[in-house]
Amino acid sequence: MTHHAPHEQEIRAAAAHFGRRRFLTTTGAAAALAFATNLPGAGAAYAAEADARKITENPFTLGVASGDPQPGSVVLWTRLAPRPYEPGNGLPNARVMVRWEVAYDEHFKRLAGQGRADAHPEFNHSVHIEPTGLAPDRVYYYRFRAGSWISPVGRTRTAPARSARISDLKLAAVSCQAYHDGYFTAYRHLAEEDLDVVFHLGDYLYEYPVGANGGARNYTDRTLPAVFHRETVTLEDYRLRYALYKSDPDLQAAHAAHPFIVTWDDHEVENNYASDISEDHLPPAEFLVRRAAAYRAYWENQPLRRPQRPQGADCRLYRRLQYGQLAQFDILDTRQYRSDQAYGDGWHAPGPESLDPARTLTGAAQERWLTDGWRQSSARWNVLPQQVTFSERRNATGPGYQLSMDAWDGYAASRDRVLAGAESAGVDNLVVLTGDVHVHYAFDIKKDFKDPGSRTAGVEFVTTSIASGKNGADKPANWDTYLAANPHLKFYNGRRGYLTVTLDQDTARADYRTVSAVTTPGAAVRTAASFVSEAGDPGLKPA
Repeated sequence: MTHHAPHEQEIRAAAAHFGRRRFLTTTGAAAALAFATNLPGAGAAYAAEADARKITENPFTLGVASGDPQPGSVVLWTRLAPRPYEPGNGLPNARVMVRWEVAYDEHFKRLAGQGRADAHPEFNHSVHIEPTGLAPDRVYYYRFRAGSWISPVGRTRTAPARSARISDLKLAAVSCQAYHDGYFTAYRHLAEEDLDVVFHLGDYLYEYPVGANGGARNYTDRTLPAVFHRETVTLEDYRLRYALYKSDPDLQAAHAAHPFIVTWDDHEVENNYASDISEDHLPPAEFLVRRAAAYRAYWENQPLRRPQRPQGADCRLYRRLQYGQLAQFDILDTRQYRSDQAYGDGWHAPGPESLDPARTLTGAAQERWLTDGWRQSSARWNVLPQQVTFSERRNATGPGYQLSMDAWDGYAASRDRVLAGAESAGVDNLVVLTGDVHVHYAFDIKKDFKDPGSRTAGVEFVTTSIASGKNGADKPANWDTYLAANPHLKFYNGRRGYLTVTLDQDTARADYRTVSAVTTPGAAVRTAASFVSEAGDPGLKPA
């Protein structure tokens, strides 16, 4: 992609005035300017290559990952970081040659592909491999080599052929993994599930400071460096924070076991930001420098394809993936293009501002893309992996209720347009996957939430957090109120965990998995509830 990013001029202007704010250091300004080209340098001046044989410490401290499966390919990811908690990863400012292998077996006796790639310092020594020519709907194993070092082995799976009539598909949905709120125990259990793919629905990391003892993890066997004890603002901050998260063994196990399809929410940049509007009301040009840094670090640390690579402060993250004739996945980005939250954010009674038909959560282009994709879909199930609660969620019974202005409730016209688009496209089996709220919910999506008897347009499965919110409770304090105020809400649980969804020709089945604690490691997992929705007759029934 050679076009200039829409926000490039604003970034340059902000970078020119980097002295006005402490966090826009000289390095930050230079990095902001480099975002305009977004590519490692070419030519003799940039040709320096480090000798991988001289790497004396394990460079694969952050594990491996795969993602965005297609019938003939899948993205393979790693990042070289012998010293992950130091700026620059403990590597010279030079490219490092990495070899990769894909095999039919975990012992690499039969290779399906191999090659080499450069880990560039401009991309923080990350590599994104897109091997082609793989067979559809089959398991592969992959690994990387740098010098004498060999990475852990990852297991991945390609998508079925577009025309394939597959019998079933099992996915997981995860979100919200605040490192400082607890251990990623849920990921250890997720790694042992039999899954085709995992959807990460946002808040992969948090911008908040992490103390020397890891917050609620309360480490006694290690001390985290002071670089983590500040809010992430610069590119270096975000890169280091990914290193902290990626070094978690439970997260590494989940990535090594399954391909991930990722999208972001707010904390990958800053809490509750909206488009170019920051929570702290920075001038948009300045906030876009931070957003550019955050988006760049996100891409560097996720198994994403080249079209998802940011152009400055802009990134096309919404995209569509097919799993045969069984499922179409339309992955949304509900942060980058949204109108500012109504009434200054928070919980408010709906009113003229939140009900304004001009307001959008997706932006017009993404909304058109979604509806057009539904019109062309021949899939049995149309699944919408996205971030914030889609169904109406009143916080009180009676007329004095309030709604969350950060969720779709704060963008009612946007939700109405999406539901109208699904109806006009003839989408019979709509499943919305949601994260963000640190609780498990199961909703019937109503055509008119004010009328409990109105048509059910689909179902929404909301997954709780991996760690955010600490241990939680099976019945949060507002449990009775929420169930009474929202008759379309069929289940509510406030523990940590994840969600699995099994799709077949007849049903979508959701299993809500929870762990008893995250502030201490090693908790067991259980299924708190299971629901099914039947194809052609949407609505949740206990399984």
